[in-house]
Formats: sequence, C-alpha cells, structure tokens
Amino acid sequence: MKRKVLPRSFYERENPVEVALDLLGKILRVDGRAGRCAARIVEAEAYGGPKDRASHAWRGRTARNESMFGSPGTAYVYLCYGIHRMFNVVTAPKDVPAAVLIRGVEPVEGAEVMARRRQLAHGDPRISAGPGALTAAMGIRMDWDRSDLVRGPIRIEDDGMRVASSQILQRPRVGVNYAGPAAKFRWRFSIRKNPWVSPSRT
Repeated sequence: MKRKVLPRSFYERENPVEVALDLLGKILRVDGRAGRCAARIVEAEAYGGPKDRASHAWRGRTARNESMFGSPGTAYVYLCYGIHRMFNVVTAPKDVPAAVLIRGVEPVEGAEVMARRRQLAHGDPRISAGPGALTAAMGIRMDWDRSDLVRGPIRIEDDGMRVASSQILQRPRVGVNYAGPAAKFRWRFSIRKNPWVSPSRT
C-alpha cells in the first residue's frame, strides 16, 4: 500500500493516549540534508491533561513548553539533560497542551545512513531504540521544533499496517517518579517483543 501522510485531524483529538496508540505501526519520515530516512514507530508515550504532573505543561505555559500549546500535527523538539534531542508529536486542539513522545522506531528506509550517524553496525537496535537515539539516527534537528508534520521536513505516514491490541504492551512511563499519581499512568505503549523498543528500567 502506498504511504499517505497523516492528516491534521489525526492529531487533533483531545486525548493523547488515543493518538499514541494509533501512532504504533506508522512510518516516521525525515527529509534531511543526508537524504530521506524512514522508520516504523514501535514505541510511544502520551503526555497531557490537568492531572498529568509528568507533562511539561502541568504548571502552565512557559518558554520551554510553548510548543505543546501549538497547533495539532506540529513537532515539539526539546533537549533532555542538555544533550539528547527528544521528538514529540503535538496533539489536541491549539492551546490545549498535549503531546506524544516517540520512544522507539525500526528503520525501513535509509538504514545505512542511520547506522552511520550512530556509529553502530547495520541492524543494531541501539541505532534507534530510545528517544535520544532515534533523533540522532534520523537527523531530527532542534530548529525543527514547531515544524509542520503534514508539510514539513518531518512527516508521519500510514502504509496500512495495523497493530492488534493483543500485540501492544502498556506500561508506566519512564523517568517520571516525581509525578505523584501520574507516575503510575500506563501511558507508554510499545509493540510486544519488538527489538527496537527502548531498553528501560520498567
């Protein structure tokens, strides 16, 4: 099946959990300086809502989280620990802060370029199993924050693959122990037994 770019309406839903689940199996495509890279999304993590203390926007709008309040179907790219670029998909209507962090992808196009960027052997899951790893492998840049996922350099496409609910693993999110009850939200979704899912402590 020919791949089709996801429309803005896909992202405009208020519940980021629904979007995170539906992103599993979709194709993340990046058109960068070294050419095109594409990879299947195998892990995603939802953030948002007034009860989600793990969300960057829980305390309101700031210079750092401004992108989360943007239009649905745009990118939220930020630095974690000042080192790792993290790529998020902005969801929900404009001014409603919600996003989905992409945590793991499986290369399908441009795999050699991705391996070279990560200085790892072709086929090594460490290339893109993890949110910081996948942005480095796919060449996602900080200046693509707020870029349009429908028409910009980063796009998400549907090639017809569907992930059965029985194949989806649902777990608490990573690194949010500070978030009170929200730390236990099982808003991290991955394709069961896929080697490109990020290694983690839970």
